[in-house]
Amino acid sequence: MTALPALPPLREVIARHGLSAERALGQNFLLDEQLLDRIARAAGDLEGRTAYEVGPGPGGLTRALLRAGAKVVAVERDRRCRPALAELAEAAPGRLRVIEGDALAIDEAAEVGRGARVVANLPYNVGTLLLTRWLEADPWPPWWASLTLMFQKEVAERIVAKPGGSAYGRLAVLAQWRSTARIALPVHRSAFVPPPKVMSAVVQIEPRQAPAGIDPARLSALTAAAFGQRRKMLRQSLKTLPGALDALAGLGIASERRPETLSVEEFVALARMLSSSSS
Repeated sequence: MTALPALPPLREVIARHGLSAERALGQNFLLDEQLLDRIARAAGDLEGRTAYEVGPGPGGLTRALLRAGAKVVAVERDRRCRPALAELAEAAPGRLRVIEGDALAIDEAAEVGRGARVVANLPYNVGTLLLTRWLEADPWPPWWASLTLMFQKEVAERIVAKPGGSAYGRLAVLAQWRSTARIALPVHRSAFVPPPKVMSAVVQIEPRQAPAGIDPARLSALTAAAFGQRRKMLRQSLKTLPGALDALAGLGIASERRPETLSVEEFVALARMLSSSSS
């Protein structure tokens, strides 16, 4: 780990700057420094590497990333947090750059380059949107080398879910068709200030070689249509997607099945057939 100058406790920083977690911004602050160091370690060896953080707030996880030796690019839209982050940047000269803005509007590849490790306690209100965008990246391999992300436990379980269960859906397919996804560690609600009503978990996602012949946009549209009406049979939920019913028949997938019964590989096969038929 890389030494930092002695820093005041996070609670003191929050009090001194008059910070409080804003529900409208999806904020919940993590103050347990040992837990924050565990999250940073889950991202792998960060020494000399770039870490991209969304929603650093008062800088708890940012401290852990800097201690782990990372160069950090952080995006924060809450101007109240800027003074606390500026103090942290002074403590780690040249290793923390803070961008003020909306993470959904950031061109990450332009800001951090390729090979960055994304490590973040994502604001609850944009976490799934950001994850979906990163998983749908084209070209592949993506600009990110790994994603180490905090989610509500229910969302984390949806990301790593297997076919047949109620948690299995679009997020699972998008996360698993060309990546590996696992829950790295659970996080109790009491670790946050203020404590949320639900438990959380850190998910680790790493890209792998993508199956050939797949247009990511086709897979995205396919899963959106299928799971948009997950209680209905595929013949009903996919009828508005051009070529989807013919693709089912061509692959011998019964149209009476429901989307949660299809494996990731079957969704990939469907997307490949749709991609080839439109080319």
